[in-house]
Amino acid sequence: MPTLSELRRFPVKSCRGEQLEAAVVEPWGLAGDRRWMLVDETGETVTAREHRELLLVHPRLRPDGGLSVAAPSAKDLEVDLPTPGDLVQVTVFGRAPFGATPAGPAADAWFSAVLGEPVRLVYADDPERRPANPAYAGPGVPMHFGDGYPLLLVTEASVAAVNELIAAGPRAADGPVPVVRYRPNLVVAGSEPWVEDGWRRLRVGEAEFRLVKGCDRCAIPTTDEQTAVRRKEPTYTLAQHRRWDGAVWFGMNLVPLTPGATLRVGDAVEVLESVPAPDGPPR
Repeated sequence: MPTLSELRRFPVKSCRGEQLEAAVVEPWGLAGDRRWMLVDETGETVTAREHRELLLVHPRLRPDGGLSVAAPSAKDLEVDLPTPGDLVQVTVFGRAPFGATPAGPAADAWFSAVLGEPVRLVYADDPERRPANPAYAGPGVPMHFGDGYPLLLVTEASVAAVNELIAAGPRAADGPVPVVRYRPNLVVAGSEPWVEDGWRRLRVGEAEFRLVKGCDRCAIPTTDEQTAVRRKEPTYTLAQHRRWDGAVWFGMNLVPLTPGATLRVGDAVEVLESVPAPDGPPR
């Protein structure tokens, strides 16, 4: 039976993540995942797509919900959980604006210095303000600051399959690509490659999830989070083998069905519903 081999959360959107042994599932994803985000002067999200140096920023979630943040170019920063008050309107990739709580001028100044341009750090004090994409998630699914859905799952087998293709291709020097570059919350071991494209409902330990859509990938997986160097893989190889509808696809987006459940590394993964893996976009 497949098992849960890794758990990750990313306290600040587009910054480095934390590997966990256990995590509580909330209606909008893993506890502490992507509750903080950087925005520009218009309120639009700032990500590692355009600022790959964000991947060198290492936030750690404190027990009180605040952050301890380190970066190679700056002194360490402590960010307290902000007091609820006036909200600022923010957007994620130009979608409908929603309210978030500013972290404060000290955090803004620190991140602005790291990136070399004015940015603000904001906190999702109430993820109910932002819904996931209802076309796939269904109505009323709340979201943190993730791109579109509460959680992302990948399998070790599919990561290995891509690395085999990279090794056999013209850009072998760019591989292998480690699983962390795909920025998953859940990593599953013990499956066959690509079968996750057809999974529709899972039980992982005591938690259940719907798999609602494949993940169409941006450029972030091409960036080494240890160096911020960007290369062509895995996007080049995915484009040869996993390109549909003008996008490349890897991993599956999840919606939690059992908020309050706890996930633990080593949990059994049971496929409750599935369809044959499609020969096209996994959705």
